[in-house]
Amino acid sequence: MVRSVRTSGLGCTSAGLTCAAIREGPDFVLEAGALVLADGGVCCIDEFSTIRSHDKAAVHEAMEQQTVSVAKAGLVCRLRSRCSVVAAQNCKGGSAHGRG
Repeated sequence: MVRSVRTSGLGCTSAGLTCAAIREGPDFVLEAGALVLADGGVCCIDEFSTIRSHDKAAVHEAMEQQTVSVAKAGLVCRLRSRCSVVAAQNCKGGSAHGRG
């Protein structure tokens, strides 16, 4: 069975795509984002055009290096993100049928 994760670019952050540092009591733990959860499968990102440019940089490392580098809350590690990325966005001007 192929692993797949779907996310939307609306309100998406680099932490949501890669991983987030979550406080559990006095310690921090890493919570996997979409690209890490999709390791070994497919990550589908809808509304890709709405993701901020600095958040898109997180996708670049995952696609180029197949890893996500993390340095958050005193935790430094590299997580696997060996997945295919399928990104979709709306046509420029908002219509696939041309103008007018």
